[in-house]
Amino acid sequence: MPGRALFDKIELQLVRVLHTVLTERSVSRAAMKLDTTQPAVSAQLRRLRALTGDALLVRAGSAMAPTETGLALIEPAAAMLEQADRIFGTRQRPGRFDPGTSETMFRVAASDYLDPLFLPSLVTRVRLSAPRASIEIVPLSGGFDYRRSLAAGELDLAVGNWLAPPEELRLSRLLSDEVVCLVSAEHPAARGRGFALDRYLAADHAAPFPLHPGARGVIDEHLASIGLTRRIAVRSPHFGLIPRMVADSRLVLTTGRLFCSRFTQALPLRIVRCPVAFPPLTYYQLWHDRSHASPALRWLRDQVREAASTLPRADRMERADRSDAADVVSAADQGASPPSAAAAA
Repeated sequence: MPGRALFDKIELQLVRVLHTVLTERSVSRAAMKLDTTQPAVSAQLRRLRALTGDALLVRAGSAMAPTETGLALIEPAAAMLEQADRIFGTRQRPGRFDPGTSETMFRVAASDYLDPLFLPSLVTRVRLSAPRASIEIVPLSGGFDYRRSLAAGELDLAVGNWLAPPEELRLSRLLSDEVVCLVSAEHPAARGRGFALDRYLAADHAAPFPLHPGARGVIDEHLASIGLTRRIAVRSPHFGLIPRMVADSRLVLTTGRLFCSRFTQALPLRIVRCPVAFPPLTYYQLWHDRSHASPALRWLRDQVREAASTLPRADRMERADRSDAADVVSAADQGASPPSAAAAA
């Protein structure tokens, strides 16, 4: 049945995108209204064009305008969304959320790449405002299918960094961080002037496992995009343990400055600049459209944003790290050993 096969390819979010693009007459404005990205809306518009066999939205001078078919679809699309709201609206919007009395179980998948203090801060916020609620934190790892779990309603949020977040999920950008290298205080790169590119690529690197099987991870994805590769000597699922591995070896960890800065006072570690111009690490919270209107999960997303907003900015971290690095270079020039972690503290 060709009609049934075609119908099975259409979900409610696609109808919402159709209506929004046609009424806004702009992909970028539609993306803003839908709280998603312009590439995601463009991809869905391509699907709609393939399903309808029509361009739907075309250029008209300096603006965009719906085609005749597009104009004819605005009213039925609006009617379909209105009917869906009647069917599901009561359950999707059950009223105000009262954190003081709620016994909701929140489920969050998160990596520990961002900052060792982020998750504790989030838990503290939730516990203070919603003492009867509970929160379950799941490791965001290659063995966990967070996209399926979000779509199935088994997970409320995923927090991590992606070069290109999945297009089918809603997102909120939390922060961006500079990519740097973390090395032992005794590493030649720490005692000298940093890495030359060839020495960086030839070094022994420590890295976490990618977020899904077959992926490279954001650092190696970028290196591959510019024709470079590095040697991964150690892979660990426990990102928070890697700095201690680095402190006692010649390993190199390439990640965000904010994460690295948490360990330089407690361990004999130094932050040095990368010889590769990596794009900033951008951290997001992702959620599925099915939970977008939930008052409880809107409140949770606000707590995540607030917890992220309290983390130190990368520019402050960089000034502090440069000060430490200057002490190291000065000590090396005088023939002395770099200051110990205890002295730096």
